[in-house]
Amino acid sequence: MQSLYTSATGMMAMQTQIDTTANNIANVNTIGFKQSRAEFSDLMYRVMEYAGTATSDTTKSPTGIEVGLGVRSTAIGKIFTEGSLKETNNNLDLAIIGSGFFKLELPDGTEVYSKNGAFKRDANGAMVNSDGYKLIPEIVIPEDATDISIGTDGIVTVIQPGQAQATQIGQVNLTNFINPAGLHGMGDNLFLETDSSGQPVDGTPGIDGLGSLRQGFVELSNVELVVELTDLITGQRAYDANSKVITTSDEMLQTVNNLKR
Repeated sequence: MQSLYTSATGMMAMQTQIDTTANNIANVNTIGFKQSRAEFSDLMYRVMEYAGTATSDTTKSPTGIEVGLGVRSTAIGKIFTEGSLKETNNNLDLAIIGSGFFKLELPDGTEVYSKNGAFKRDANGAMVNSDGYKLIPEIVIPEDATDISIGTDGIVTVIQPGQAQATQIGQVNLTNFINPAGLHGMGDNLFLETDSSGQPVDGTPGIDGLGSLRQGFVELSNVELVVELTDLITGQRAYDANSKVITTSDEMLQTVNNLKR
């Protein structure tokens, strides 16, 4: 009985939907998190009669008879819409208004990308993320800096004791991709380049389609709780409906088995 297997694919697909929604809800307060969306497609069809099959010498079947075999997960894509901004009053916090990623370097030299602009200073004064991964290009803030300013174009200036004028010490660049949804999510708000994402394109904030920077702000998650809870309900109801199909199919088989009685 095909309905048993078809409804089983539906339950597995809805489990994927619920797992994706659960991850979105769990990261509703994660800085720079981008929500995911599960996508599905129908499986192949069992053709009992093709459309256009002759039904007489002068007529043909207008639709045919095709029975679907279920559903499968095709993708879980990231949605890179902007999240809300939160003011932190921390002069090393940066939010991207528009497109682009911060480039970071792992201890093994691998370049990764992030939307999380909550930066700190390490023991050498370099700007790093919460895990200590350095911002690329490296920016080292002098130990005696009394004020740090980061412009919308990424230029970093500091004021040091005995100096009336600010001194430029570096430039925060952004990186963009043709297909950001093709990036590999590594966890820890980090993404890795893949063949599907395209080559990274570095540039100055506010130029060539890259977003601008806002100092003293961070970008919050773009998860909409109302949407996620709605998806959770529909996923649960669809899961329940598929389970009822299995129950109904089982009852039909039981009826068949009882016929000889």
